[in-house]
Amino acid sequence: MNTRTSRIVVAAALVLGIAAGPAAPALAAAGTPAATGHAAQKEPAREAPDAGALRAAIQGLPKDDATAALVRVSGTGGGWRGSAGVHDLASGQPADPDGRFRAGSVTKVFTAAVVLQLAGEGRLGLDRPARHYLPDLIPASYGKVTVRQLLNHTNGIPSVGSGGDTLEEWYAHRFDLHDAAETVREATAHRPDFAPGTQQHYANIGYTVAGLLIERVTGDTYASQVSHRILEPLRLKDTYFPGTDPTIRGPHNHGYQLFGTAGELRDVTVWGATDAWAAGDLISTTADLERFTRALFSGQVVRGPLLQEMFTLPGASVREYGTGKPAAFSAGLSVMRLGGREVWGKTGGRWGYNTAVAATRDLSRTLVYSVNATDAKGEDINPTAMNIVVAAFGAPSAE
Repeated sequence: MNTRTSRIVVAAALVLGIAAGPAAPALAAAGTPAATGHAAQKEPAREAPDAGALRAAIQGLPKDDATAALVRVSGTGGGWRGSAGVHDLASGQPADPDGRFRAGSVTKVFTAAVVLQLAGEGRLGLDRPARHYLPDLIPASYGKVTVRQLLNHTNGIPSVGSGGDTLEEWYAHRFDLHDAAETVREATAHRPDFAPGTQQHYANIGYTVAGLLIERVTGDTYASQVSHRILEPLRLKDTYFPGTDPTIRGPHNHGYQLFGTAGELRDVTVWGATDAWAAGDLISTTADLERFTRALFSGQVVRGPLLQEMFTLPGASVREYGTGKPAAFSAGLSVMRLGGREVWGKTGGRWGYNTAVAATRDLSRTLVYSVNATDAKGEDINPTAMNIVVAAFGAPSAE
């Protein structure tokens, strides 16, 4: 596969969040866990990260597509840490390698993990309807949507707008406050996109319901439960939920967004995230997300058989809504092959910030990055982010 084709394949895949795109090979038997470890995988890779390729991936920042990048790679062959770009364009000071950032939809991995913990405790059932736990919120027309279908995006609940149809409208409403329950009521007032379990449509709405489900089952707030169950035990001291605060507390690098055809660059660091909530409002650091990823994959967060839910794709009959492509998402994660290895992970995007966590199942290679992307909500993968992924894992392969 030539370099140009590799880049196109990676771009298509990463738009889905480290997911298998149409040009990638089949990754798992339908409805079963993807093949991992042992005979289905290579022996754990022990090669050191390609430091030269990683340095090249982030060189020259700031530039048109990104103003800063923070990268952490680890595994059995050693680790690599790097940063590039600036703290902010006004001062031109170097980017803080330990800075906090908006992790966007990486939040979904935390949400899914808490739901699976509650399932393991017998406090909810993955195959029970969400309406069983939220009868006052989920109408009868969505009575067959199960908890599992919330997590793997096969619920059929339509997405609803919460900020506008254009970037300027989103910007004008960036400090609006959104109520999660009201968002669910608005979405479920519409007809389902499809019968639950028959198709897959990646969206925030299932995780908004999941956050409310966590609160109903525990009698506690979503943020408190994630903190008690994950952040505190793993000592993720720089990770938090901002609530209604639109700022990023503590050290952080500024995020910028391109506006209009003239390419006006605006500082979008201060921006409310209540529209995302349990689907995307987390603030973290590369060090904390690396620790979380390693703990999650090694069974320290979700224990026992339920962890396999995060590495299981829907059955072969389930296709992507609107395109007919293979379903790509499990509970919280998705998968593709890079450099001959299965790589599981999740990307996230908030205005001015792109984030990803990714790893092989055996943790022979992990990657966490934060890219202060000027096109963070674009349809295509940010070029700097794409270069980082290829440098960390290699190009897509058909092995």
